[in-house]
Amino acid sequence: MTGAERRFGLGAGIALTLASALLWGVAHLATERRRTGLALMAAYVTMLAAVLTVFTAFSARLLSLAVQPRWLIWLTVALVVIAVAWTGVIIWSFLLVRPARSDKAGRFLTTTLAIALCALVLAPTAYATRLAYLSRDVVNTLFSPSNTATPVMAQDPWNGAERVNFLLLGGDSAPSRPGVRTDSMTVASVDVETGDTVLFGLPRNLQRVQLPAGPARDRFPYGFTGAGPDTPGLLNEVFQYAEDHPDMVPGAPKGQRGPTLLKQTVSDILGLPVDHYAMVDMKGFAEIIDAMGGVQVTIKEPIVYGRHREGLLPAGTRKLSGAEALWYGRSRTDSDDYVRMGRQKCLLNAVAKQADPVTVLNSFERLAAATKRAISTDLPQDLLPAVVDLSQKVKNAKIRSLNFVPPLISTADPDWYLIRRKVSDALEEHASTRSAPAHTPSPTPDSPINLDATCA
Repeated sequence: MTGAERRFGLGAGIALTLASALLWGVAHLATERRRTGLALMAAYVTMLAAVLTVFTAFSARLLSLAVQPRWLIWLTVALVVIAVAWTGVIIWSFLLVRPARSDKAGRFLTTTLAIALCALVLAPTAYATRLAYLSRDVVNTLFSPSNTATPVMAQDPWNGAERVNFLLLGGDSAPSRPGVRTDSMTVASVDVETGDTVLFGLPRNLQRVQLPAGPARDRFPYGFTGAGPDTPGLLNEVFQYAEDHPDMVPGAPKGQRGPTLLKQTVSDILGLPVDHYAMVDMKGFAEIIDAMGGVQVTIKEPIVYGRHREGLLPAGTRKLSGAEALWYGRSRTDSDDYVRMGRQKCLLNAVAKQADPVTVLNSFERLAAATKRAISTDLPQDLLPAVVDLSQKVKNAKIRSLNFVPPLISTADPDWYLIRRKVSDALEEHASTRSAPAHTPSPTPDSPINLDATCA
């Protein structure tokens, strides 16, 4: 052993230590430990082949695996095992080829190199392990355990449905009033095969909304009228009213009464089954945007905001901070609810497009913390891989939007039959364009329009 060490000077020790970090077993072969060296090389090649196979053959499933806590645990274990093994090989190789004890400068330099190489392996592993832990924490915090009564089948997670409908809510609160009002309500109806999506926007100020059959309709047989003379009885109050009155949704736990009643109510309005919901708290949404480093939008006309007109967002393409984006989506000064609805959809669309992997990784910890505070949903964990796959289809698909706002409908006296007929027509139009994608009809005021066009 000592004889083998002394054969190597400073240059050879550095070269062989570095080479062994890049290809396991080089130092062992140089010190005539052929069997061990070849075994280490074989293990290294096998490991690389496995990693390359995962990132090539299974690349499409990596995002799906990243939202499954069990796989995140296995990923963490695998990363730690690989890092420990790699560090062990570096140290072992260094001990075999380090200069003789008499060469103190050489020993210092090769020792420094070995420590640096070990750090180069361990630091990214520690970071990746931290990301895996945070991802698992987010999944376990936001998404409920799977409902074993309705298991999700891997081969058909949507149980034969051609479309799946998500209720997307923007929740807002204010110091002057308790609870949350859902000022933004959109149902995304997604084709599970192609990802083509139709967005149905409902204004917050729909009145006399018919609540679903049961205790809710028994209390408001002629439509929802609110909690008393101080509340106008708008659609955006249904969520909090259900939370404050448990008897409206018997059996639903606190925190789920509002979503349950609102899903049923919106389902009856549109004539569509609402499968799941996701709600974003607007203040938390601002934190998400800040964690991303801002969001770029195109403002067509200057937006004045604040009760006393204390702020202005100039026209033009600019990057907004979280606070500015919040005002972009909330301000009704010199505009109305319907203009605000359009801006909110533009904002969500911009965030979705700009949340690229590099941005997410660079601020993952802040994003994870903000996401846990800002988002609530009833999606079960078992369905997340299917939702991730579907979201990838949506990114490359057509997205159209139909907002039920004046003059199409009157919010004070809505034509419920007209709303359901327009929804049916929009989905039938979508089905026909799916079979003939080369032709896209020109939009009319009453028909679905391309979402991106409203945000240009």
